[in-house]
Amino acid sequence: MSELSKEDIDKIKNELPILIGQKIKYRREQLRLTQSELAFRIISDRQYLYKIEHGKVSVSLIKLAIIAKALKIDLGSLFNLNLPD
Repeated sequence: MSELSKEDIDKIKNELPILIGQKIKYRREQLRLTQSELAFRIISDRQYLYKIEHGKVSVSLIKLAIIAKALKIDLGSLFNLNLPD
């Protein structure tokens, strides 16, 4: 079994929030919700949601579950990503 290099871990840390944020934004737009509307549903502010959608913050698993519920999707679908090799 090979170990993950520091570069592998850093790449995941940098890219995962962006990929999840893109999925959240895509689904929000599918539902024709504004950032303000979704932020209200998840009891957050629009600026924080902007940061999530643009991968500028790491989000807790609990907050992701709340967002998934508000977007009417399964939590697992947010993690159905193609991570970099």
